[in-house]
Amino acid sequence: MTETWLDPTAVAADDPFGIATLPYGVVLDSDRQPQPAVRIGQLALLLRPAVAALLPEHADLFAGGNLDAFLAAGPASWLDVRAAVTAWLTDEAYREQVEPLLVPLAGLEAVLPFTVADYVDFYASEHHALNASRVLRPDNATLLPNWKHLPVGYHGRAGTVVVSGTGVRRPHGQRRAGDGVEFGPSVRLDFEAEVGFVVGAGSPHGSRVPVGEFPRHVFGLVLLNDWSARDIQAWEYVPLGPFLGKSFATSISAWITPLAALESARVPAVPRDPAPLPYLDDTGDSWNLDLELEVRLNGELISRPPFATMYWTGAQMMAHLTVNGASLRPGDLYGSGTVSGPADDQLGSLLELSRGGSRPFRLSDGTEHAYLDDGDEVVMTATAPGPDGSRVGIAEVRGRILAADTPAD
Repeated sequence: MTETWLDPTAVAADDPFGIATLPYGVVLDSDRQPQPAVRIGQLALLLRPAVAALLPEHADLFAGGNLDAFLAAGPASWLDVRAAVTAWLTDEAYREQVEPLLVPLAGLEAVLPFTVADYVDFYASEHHALNASRVLRPDNATLLPNWKHLPVGYHGRAGTVVVSGTGVRRPHGQRRAGDGVEFGPSVRLDFEAEVGFVVGAGSPHGSRVPVGEFPRHVFGLVLLNDWSARDIQAWEYVPLGPFLGKSFATSISAWITPLAALESARVPAVPRDPAPLPYLDDTGDSWNLDLELEVRLNGELISRPPFATMYWTGAQMMAHLTVNGASLRPGDLYGSGTVSGPADDQLGSLLELSRGGSRPFRLSDGTEHAYLDDGDEVVMTATAPGPDGSRVGIAEVRGRILAADTPAD
């Protein structure tokens, strides 16, 4: 294989979406028809014509307008396609056929790349769990008794998962008002910086998926913003947990970074005490991913949450999700829960950054923020170590807060 034949200006040396990353997404072409694609730098390779011409045995995986069939095909097909795309972009022999299928991202609209089958969100950061308890239960700021025995999670709404760039309408709901209850737009709207795991290959209903099978079922990662209306959440979550305070919107990246691109990002998982039960025991193959997240509010960097500090790993979340016999389905999405580290500049939500609204912080433009105002934009990005000193990117997730609508009486 030769060096990459792409124009050097197309893929900058420090671009985290170079040949080591190759994330998958879906873009609208000039006729506004959805086209599965692979991102290389600031270009998109249209997969339907490329695979049909150069890898026809897998043409059916990209015949539709999303990645559903490709996700369902499983790890052997994932690796075949990744190897082929790498060759097409680095071997001069393919240049004549592939170059016309490379389209600048600037002229494309990315859409939700797969059909979200189910959505589950976990609560896997010990730092976030402790910080939240200090705000929500100041008289008993400890982890709940089950927290270090299982990855706590809740089921969300698959139908309100939206692609990066979609505006987020301020939700209405019930909240406490003194000794009473009132209804209206949330006044404590928050973000949560998370990593989302996109499931490809499914599992039979009634079976369990062990931690070691994680790479056989999880195709790749996105960034995920679990938008949260804290005032609605605080009133409703006892005794059954989050509901309307979370279900109004969940934003994810438009591009899925394959797990295969993150081999160089593996790091040892944090020690766990007490030892988890056997189905969660990953002794001998205990690893996490060294993802460095960045959160920007209205363009200003406000936090750098480190994913490597998470107490529970993606593999353990998957094992717990299926231990009762619940099946995995292609297109299942599960979130890590808020990623927070031990330092004040590593907190993944405004609940933590503003201490529940009691300590608003000031941006460089002079504005103070406790929770999100209408018009605020939250952007999350992430990179991880790649081969030979490169950086692998997890595509951004972006969302702007829209004013609440006026419901009919």
